[in-house]
Order: sequence, then C-alpha cells, then structure tokens
Amino acid sequence: MSLIENLKTVRESLPENVTLVAVSKTKPAADVKTLFDAGQLDFGENRVQELVEKYEQLPKEIRWHLIGHLQKNKVKYIAEFVHLIHSVDSEDLLKEIDKQGKKHKRIIDCLLQLRIAEEDTKFGMEKREAQKILHHCKTEYPNVRIIGLMGMATFTDDEKQVRKEFVFLKDCFDYFKFYYPYLKILSMGMSGDYKIAVEEGSNMVRIGSSIFGEREYN
Repeated sequence: MSLIENLKTVRESLPENVTLVAVSKTKPAADVKTLFDAGQLDFGENRVQELVEKYEQLPKEIRWHLIGHLQKNKVKYIAEFVHLIHSVDSEDLLKEIDKQGKKHKRIIDCLLQLRIAEEDTKFGMEKREAQKILHHCKTEYPNVRIIGLMGMATFTDDEKQVRKEFVFLKDCFDYFKFYYPYLKILSMGMSGDYKIAVEEGSNMVRIGSSIFGEREYN
C-alpha cells in the first residue's frame, strides 16, 4: 500500500476526537511532504537534529511534535517553532523550556511524561512529581503551558499488561483534570498498541511504522 493509503487506513481506525501524530523519524522529508499534501498536519520526531532539518526543508504550516527524550541543552534548537513537546520528564527540563520560550517570546505547549512501563528503558516521572509541577507551573513557568500527559507502555505482546498501564495513565489524567481542568491531551498509543490506548481513553496517538513502514537506520 502507498503512504497515503496507509494514512487513510489508520485515520479510518480512529474516532474523530483522536489526533493522529504521524511519526516520521528516520523517514525522508519527501514522505512527510506527501502526507502533508494529503492533509496530515501533525508530525512527530524523536531526535532534535532530525526535527530541525525537516522543519527547515518543509512547509511551515506543519505542526511538529517532539516525542522523544529531550536533553536540556537541545531545547534551544526547537523552542522557536515546536508545536508540542510530549516528553517533559523532569522539572529541570521544564525550567529550560520556559527559559527558551521567554527568549522567543512564546508560550510552549508541553505534556508531562509519566513513567507507566515496567521497562528500565522508558523515561518519565512519577505521579507525585507531576502533581507537584502542576501545582506551581503556571506561576513559576509563565512561558510553558502544560496541556496534558504522555506515557509509553511496556513493549510486550501481553495485552493485559499494556492495557493496565494505559488504564493507570488515564486514571492519573482524570485525577489531575479534576484539579487542573485546562488539561486536555492524553497522548498514549503507538503503532503496536494504539487501538488499546484509544479504547482506554487516549485522544492523541503517535503512529510511525503503520504509516511509513519500518524504520530505516543508517
């Protein structure tokens, strides 16, 4: 199937209220342009260098999402244009995003990444730390707007395990939203598990291989 057919298939599998972020990491800018021309606006990258290169090559109407682990010293390269940072996993990182947002006279939308997987390879903060940040974020970090949560489930074929982790994240989201009603995005679910994520309340999915095919690494 073609890229556009893959995109159509994935879109048709999603409810209307779910935003699709097409994860274009390791894929050429030409593929992104093909999907942009077909109406896809949201694209995700997990490496800052690749995100910057594609931003410079492609139409400025594209909404770029940084979905991978973000180092503090690289925030400055994307602060001017990034649409949404999914992977805020510490308050130190949030401070840097706020600092760079101030430099560029913009408020940067972010998600707090919670650790929900049982794998050591996954990043994220604990629920208690997220709650502490939400409590004082608006006053301490005026150039950051936290608009939701993100999480990555364990990479496993055990559907019960994955579902349990998504249920936990949705419960955290509902709990926080009661106190902070401005939270609106729950970003969970990738190519292998997005249907479970949507069933459990995700309203933003990050899908790469189901659209672009398998990743290509040099």
